[in-house]
Amino acid sequence: MDRIGQRLRELREGIKLSQAKLAALAGTTQATINRYESGVSSTPLKMLIWYADYFDISMDYLCGRTDKPQGKLYNYHPKILDENKDMKDFIDMCFDPKSPMNGKLKAKLVEMLGEVETNE
Repeated sequence: MDRIGQRLRELREGIKLSQAKLAALAGTTQATINRYESGVSSTPLKMLIWYADYFDISMDYLCGRTDKPQGKLYNYHPKILDENKDMKDFIDMCFDPKSPMNGKLKAKLVEMLGEVETNE
């Protein structure tokens, strides 16, 4: 059994649903659910999304990227700041650390730089 199939089975058994009942809810057959859980068939993306929505869990959890059902949290750092020390220093110089708006202004500028980077 693969990791995804194991997670699907654990989720279903965790709320004491039979494969047949889950299949009826998901609009598929019991045999299909059995193939997904046993790893005989790959679970299509549409079905993984259905599981994530139904069980209120993250795709990261379903795919085994994390053991936390709420998902894996990423700390976004735009590459431009990691790769360009001069740019980071410039941003730091632009804002007075004593200003109550300092944090918000920095965050907005970093966000804008990230958008520019993804549009290139």
